[in-house]
Amino acid sequence: MHHRLLLLRRGAMSIPPPPAPRMPGVAGGRLFASLPPPPPLQSPREVHVWYLCPDELIDRSQLDMYTELLSPSERKNALAMNGPRLQKDAMLSRALLRTTLSRYTDANIDPRSFEFKKNKFGKPEILWQSDESSMEWPLHFNISHTSSLIACGIAMDTPIGIDVEEKKRKTVKSILSLARRYFTPLEVDYLAKISDSDAQQREFIKLWTLKEAYVKALGRGFSGAPFNRFSIQLETNSRIQISKATKVCNDSASGCDYLSENWRFALAELNSSYYMSVCIEDNSRGLYSLFFLM
Repeated sequence: MHHRLLLLRRGAMSIPPPPAPRMPGVAGGRLFASLPPPPPLQSPREVHVWYLCPDELIDRSQLDMYTELLSPSERKNALAMNGPRLQKDAMLSRALLRTTLSRYTDANIDPRSFEFKKNKFGKPEILWQSDESSMEWPLHFNISHTSSLIACGIAMDTPIGIDVEEKKRKTVKSILSLARRYFTPLEVDYLAKISDSDAQQREFIKLWTLKEAYVKALGRGFSGAPFNRFSIQLETNSRIQISKATKVCNDSASGCDYLSENWRFALAELNSSYYMSVCIEDNSRGLYSLFFLM
């Protein structure tokens, strides 16, 4: 299983592979032998994104090693998925999360030891144990996946949301019909002005990933933060702006109080086949860039 690393940070980019977690007696430790550790998260204004392509893992023994890292409930949930492919993706998703989190504790916490809780909207968070120095590792994470790629975003001291979508994602309805159903009038107008159907679909998917990343960063998800309550604007200078939808949120009882504009976004392409959006909370108003090394 190959991991790639993206960094959302000010000024630099590197791509070291993951180190070997210190797991005596666990066969999965062999998968990362002789590899250097990840770079440290320098500040809350930095995001590391690790991703993998499940189709590249064809060695059954390696998959079994990763499966050993899951909790009993994770294995049960994965095996309950409909078909071997979905089962494999579910197992790798949890293994990627556990090994990545372990690396950012300098392997002081065994990947198998992590426990998780969910907020009232279902977003998972790390459940630190009383004997773990969680203040040393104020880690936040988020996971997204398509049928052929799994991504895990890691941030420090700040909420994070990540979403990945296939660029050629199939839609059963027209783009504008979907936009009118889920998006704001401002976003619908933006898409309607694009005459080329392929370009229109690309912009729709970009907006969708950005909105999905935002509501995941909020910790609410689509049900807790409907897409029609806020607009994403893709500026010509590559800045991405967010604003409340005035027609929906002007009413004091609209339930839009949780929406704010102090968030930073990154939008990128992965492997020429996916759009990925990352959202983190930030008050610095600084500029960020997303660089790639493959």
